[in-house]
Formats: sequence, C-alpha cells, structure tokens
Amino acid sequence: MKNFRYILFAILSSVAVSCSDFLAEEPKSAISEDQYYKTPADALTAVNATYFFYNAGGSTGSGQSPYNSLLQVGMEFATDEQYPGPGATNADVRSLSVHNHSSTNRTFYENWQQHYAGVRKANVAIDKIPGIDFGSNTALKNRYIGEAKFNRAFIYFNIVRLWGDVPLITKNQNYVKATDYYIAKSSTAEVYAQIEQDLTEAAAVLPASYAGGDIGRATAGAAKALLAKVYLTKASFPLRITSHYQDAVNKAEEVLSHADGGTGSYNYNLRADYAHVFLPAYKNNEEHIFSAQFLTGFQSQGRNDFPRTLPRFPSSFGVIGTYADQVNFYTKGTDKSFSTYKLYQPNDKRKKVTFATLFVNPRTGAKFGTPLANPAYPGDSIPYINKCFDPTAFVAVPSEAATNVTLLRYAELLLIHAEAENEANGPTAKAYKSINRVRSRAGLPDLTPGLSQDQFREAVYLERQLELFYEYQRWFDLIRQRDAAGNPSFVQKLHAAGKINAVDRNRWFPIPQIELDNNLLLEQNDLWK
Repeated sequence: MKNFRYILFAILSSVAVSCSDFLAEEPKSAISEDQYYKTPADALTAVNATYFFYNAGGSTGSGQSPYNSLLQVGMEFATDEQYPGPGATNADVRSLSVHNHSSTNRTFYENWQQHYAGVRKANVAIDKIPGIDFGSNTALKNRYIGEAKFNRAFIYFNIVRLWGDVPLITKNQNYVKATDYYIAKSSTAEVYAQIEQDLTEAAAVLPASYAGGDIGRATAGAAKALLAKVYLTKASFPLRITSHYQDAVNKAEEVLSHADGGTGSYNYNLRADYAHVFLPAYKNNEEHIFSAQFLTGFQSQGRNDFPRTLPRFPSSFGVIGTYADQVNFYTKGTDKSFSTYKLYQPNDKRKKVTFATLFVNPRTGAKFGTPLANPAYPGDSIPYINKCFDPTAFVAVPSEAATNVTLLRYAELLLIHAEAENEANGPTAKAYKSINRVRSRAGLPDLTPGLSQDQFREAVYLERQLELFYEYQRWFDLIRQRDAAGNPSFVQKLHAAGKINAVDRNRWFPIPQIELDNNLLLEQNDLWK
C-alpha cells in the first residue's frame, strides 16, 4: 500500500472537515463539509483519512502516532516486558511505566485524542459516502463504507479495552455550540455491540484481497479475524462472557485455511522464515492479515520505533540510536537481570529475530555490544529489541524505517483459535494443532497431548508472549488473562516483574482530566474517582 496516499488524503480530509458554519458568510476560498463530499474521488479521500490513525495519528504535539511509539510509551512500557530506556526522559512516560500515574498524565490525553480523532474521521466517511452517487458501482461504494467501519471498530476496540465505559460516538459531529459536544459515557456492553456490528457489516462487503497500491487495506478476512479476537477478549477478563469462547472458535475457523481446519479462502499462512514476517522486503506477505503501513525515504513516513530500540553506538558507526525502548530487567531467583529474553529456549528461532545482543558496523565490520555485570550468567549482554529492524535504514536514516507494525497476523489467529478452543472444549486435537503450527515454525517440538486445561492455557499464554513480543499485544493480554484459580493475573505478573506499584485499577487508564474538564457530562472511571 502506498502509505503516502493515506497521509496526503488524510491531511486534505482533516482540512475539509474542520470547516464549520459558525460564520454568517462562508469565505469564498473555503469549501464546506457539505459541499465537498460529492464524488467517488471525494469518498476515497474520506476513506483514506480513516487509515491516518495507524501511522500518522493526530496533532497532540507529541509527534507520535498510536502505532508509531505512542502506544508503546503509553501502554507497553507499563507491562512486565518493557521499561523506558535512558533515551526516554519524559516524566509522564517514566511514571506510567512504574504505575505511579494519575489522570493528569499527558500520555493518556494524547492517546485519547488520537483515538477519538480516528473515530471522527471514520464517522465522516460513514456519514457522507452513502449520499454520493457511484452510478452502477455500488460494490465500490459499499467497500469504502466497510473500510471505514472496520477502522472505527478497530479503534473502539482499543478504546474500550483501555478505558472501559466511554462515549460512543457514531455520528458525524459538526456542531456550533460547545455544549453540543458534551457526551456521557456508554456502557462497555454498548461499545462492544457497536464493534461487533461494524465488523460484521464490514466483513459482508469487503474483498478478500487487493492488488497494487491498494494492498494493505482492510479485507473481509481482517474483519473476521478481528471479530474472533473481540470474542476472545469478551470471554476473558474483565467481562467473562464465556459463551464467546465458542464464538471466537467459529469465527477464527472462517478465516483459517482448510489445511488448518478452517473454511477460509483468504490464502493466509505462516511465513516459513520468522524473520520475513517483519523485514520490509517481505511486507504484506501471506502472514499479514492487517498491518500499519510505513515507508522509508518519503516525507517522514518512516517508523521511528526503530532508532528508539537501538543502542547509543560509538560515533564511528554513523548511526544515532536513542535507546528509549528496552526490555524490563528484574530479579528472578539469583538472576538480577532477568527479562523476557530469557524465556526463549536456546533453539527458538524467534529469539534472534526478536532481539539483538551484538551489532556489526556495516562500514568497518567492527562489533559492538553492551555486556551486563552478572556473574550468574557470564557474558550476559543487553538484549536490544530487533523486530523493527530495517537494514536499508540502519545507516542512512534510522527514523525512516519501512518496517510495518503487524496488527493482526496469521500466527496470532492460530493462537486465538487454540486458546478459545481450549476454554470452550478443553485441549482438543484442534487446539493442539493450532498451537503446534506456531511452535513448529519456531523450531520447537510439538506439545504432547495430555495437558490439563489449565496447563494448556498457560502454554498458550507463554506462546503469545514469545510470538508477539513488541507487537502492541502484551498490555491487553495482561488485562484479560487469568491464573489457574480463575483470578485475574494482572497484578501478580507485574509484581513478579518488579512493577510493585501496580494495583487492580491500573487495568484501565484513567479518563484524562482535561477531557473531564471540557466535557461536563463525562465522569471518571469508578476505580479512579
């Protein structure tokens, strides 16, 4: 997908929708919202703007978009896996990472603003496109609306998991009075109902695939895969609507290939080489169900997660690494520098793709690493995060990496299927088949039948952690997962990883104080009052 199209169109769209009728006479040079959306080309502009959320975000002053660092520093840093490195100096980010935050933390405000900016763009498209004449090409018209509904559902899925009860806005807002924007919260159940409706309607009209410059847009398979994930989440904590486990199984099997026990015809599969899942040369391959698209060398559309994960190299390297995103080190037994890195088996092929402990100067061949003082593990070295590595940007412009962010991929769908099947029906042959597909690609032996339901659950949890590290998944997994006794494991896992300030209420973000001040009908989450 040519990402710059989305950015340019999004800018045009944001200009168009910002015009309001508060003046008695419209400026002759301005185009009002009602005047603009008249042709199929205008509809495409509106749809392209709905993708702006993933890779360019809004204008909250941080320069970060949700999937270009903002959710890393505002969500993943607070997990048991990650911690702000020396290059992450923002006080709000560092306090959030140790669960010492409040509703005035600006990171919450930036995430709230950018998520609702994405909702607004989707609402414009959904509201305006039905009134545009497409002639006989109703399929294209429906596709555009379906794309906007998919993106609205994706964003609200984030919102409801981050904040719980929130304002549910499904109409284009173009008001004059500030009080018209006062909106009370809807229940979590109402938000999920809208998400399910949007994804169901999107799946019915979206194509199975695209070609050329349209590759990367939302597909029917993506809508169904996301719906399977929604059902799995609703069946888990905090809602625990356990009937949705079977719904997740059924929906996942609509997307899984026939070889994997499904009925899907979307040609998804695991990429044979795990490294190819992430390297820019292989982007949008058969494993990618939906990804945030990034480009290098074009108007600052690169992924700037990349330099944030790099060490601060010697000047001879010609590379500037900020080392802002690092693994979380904590004490486990006698090891005072334990991290997720050490959960991988030595023969796990994902380990050297996910992390790097040694870098080679592409100019001189000199090697560089950062050893740790850890007598229990001689030669221990800091494991730097490697999943957003872009070899073409390594020396040139690290902040312009072309590495996509994988938001839904086939490996995760297999793990969704395995987990939901185990919860609904126990560790059946179907459940083993799905998890073992992922393990086999990693070079690990199959799990042998005979595990209890609790043991299989823990195996899936671990597999998700190893397979999906640094893919914006861990926070949401911590929120919904449970221990063998059926209790949420959120606090337990964070405390074990040294995040001892974590308490149960931290599973939700507080509603930003500035939003409460601006919307007099909005109330703080109960646990944060």
